[in-house]
Amino acid sequence: MSSPSTLPPARTQEQLRNHFEVEKELAGRLRQSTREERSQLYGTLYEELFSRVPDHPRWTRLDSEEIRSRNVAAQMKLVREYLGQDSTLIEFAPGNGWLGFEAAKTARKVIGVDISNQLDPKTPVPVNYQHVVYDGYHLDLPDSIAEIAFSFQFLEHLHPDDVGPHFELVHRLLKPGGVYVFDTPHRYSGPHDISRCFTNELLCFHFQEWTHRQMRALLARHGFKTSYVFRMGRTQRGSLFNIVVDALELLLAPLPHGFRRTLCQRLFPAVTMVAVKG
Repeated sequence: MSSPSTLPPARTQEQLRNHFEVEKELAGRLRQSTREERSQLYGTLYEELFSRVPDHPRWTRLDSEEIRSRNVAAQMKLVREYLGQDSTLIEFAPGNGWLGFEAAKTARKVIGVDISNQLDPKTPVPVNYQHVVYDGYHLDLPDSIAEIAFSFQFLEHLHPDDVGPHFELVHRLLKPGGVYVFDTPHRYSGPHDISRCFTNELLCFHFQEWTHRQMRALLARHGFKTSYVFRMGRTQRGSLFNIVVDALELLLAPLPHGFRRTLCQRLFPAVTMVAVKG
């Protein structure tokens, strides 16, 4: 359990415990659901979470222009080298749409794909931005429509049975040579959801967190034969950087969880990768 010195700012132990118990309950429903049930649950469980946890940090982030600017700038760093005037970007789970709106200033078209419309009502929607609501599975978009797909802190929220189909969907939507740029929490520095305040297990809405090695194997199984680590502000192309990262993960694997998590909070906060469709 977190000590007072490690609590997130402006939240009490009682608020955190309520958040943890509510999210654990809702995540349990999702873990035990069928694919057909998840088509409905994905669209309702987060609404229930936010209604039962009124102090959820989501609301603080929405009200902060500083946080907005910082997040958009950080995410644009991930996609900027792939954006061009003739490119189409598909963003999964765009949330408030801030990244997509910014990318639309450069790209020919941006398509936001989500289970609901959560776009920021205070921000005008660019004319070249399209928002598509789907059930998490069936997406009525043509094959090979985009040069870039993007998701940020999304993959960890997918039910384990839905991860493979998601990568297959992205692979279908990308043109040959297109890239899937994504960022998801690293397993060694987690748990990264509210679970971390009370346990070392993933019990809430992060259903899985990966290492780079695990993610690279997962990508290969679903058609992405080439993948690179995004680090130091750019895509680290070539096999050497992958080898170095893999070696570090292997060295860290046997360390005690708490010590390894402390080390990796800076070394491996996330798995940020670029997967290339052959």
